[in-house]
Amino acid sequence: MPLNQWLLFYVPSSILAILVIGLFLGVTIGSLFMVRRFIPFHKLKTHNDVAGFIFSTIGVIYAVLLAFMVIVSWQNFARADRNVAQEAICIEDLYRDSTGFPPVFKNAVRLALRNYASAIVNDEWTTLAVGKRSEKVQAASDIIWDLYTSFLPENESQAIFFEQSVVKLNEAAELRRERILAAGPGIPPILWVVLLSGGLITILFTIFFGTENFIAQLIMSSMLSTLVALSLFTIMTLDFPFTGSVTISTDTFRTVLVHFKL
Repeated sequence: MPLNQWLLFYVPSSILAILVIGLFLGVTIGSLFMVRRFIPFHKLKTHNDVAGFIFSTIGVIYAVLLAFMVIVSWQNFARADRNVAQEAICIEDLYRDSTGFPPVFKNAVRLALRNYASAIVNDEWTTLAVGKRSEKVQAASDIIWDLYTSFLPENESQAIFFEQSVVKLNEAAELRRERILAAGPGIPPILWVVLLSGGLITILFTIFFGTENFIAQLIMSSMLSTLVALSLFTIMTLDFPFTGSVTISTDTFRTVLVHFKL
């Protein structure tokens, strides 16, 4: 399990957000005090014009990178949420389509589907939080597949329902694979290195500006540091849609289970 996923799993999101912001603020404030201790502001002030142009370039590059990663992370989160809803719909369709089969097979399929959806809610959501699939769900899935592979339609009506059910079964299996992948390793480490390095460079660049009002510079640098920290925390949170406090819920599958009991 990657370090950022481990942190999301074991540390409450509110506390983790405070720690991330505190870390960036500590680096910013500590560096600013250290620079001002050894370099007077009037010496730094002589380079403000040149530093301003360089900082603008750095700021634009990092802002584009940060915005891009936030958008990609959000899109992946939203895609995983849609896939979960579609998977639940497929399971519910299989339950409804079983009406076209003989009573013995219909009851066996419906029981297997109930067990499958229940295992997803009660077991796989827990394993997804650590980036793994559930063996219980896999076993329940194998039972459903065994039922369908051993069934022989007795008439044209059953053959039509069987064909449509197999299509839905394959679609549900594919959506589950995508769900498991979405709970996986997330953003590659090299991108995190670039994001963290870019954030630190952008923040630390502000301490080399010379201003007579030290408190004003401290506040502005701290605000920038907080914004960068919150953006990185948002990316980390959205990168793992099944880990932490901001996650995709099991509501769609719970709704399906309620329908199964009707």
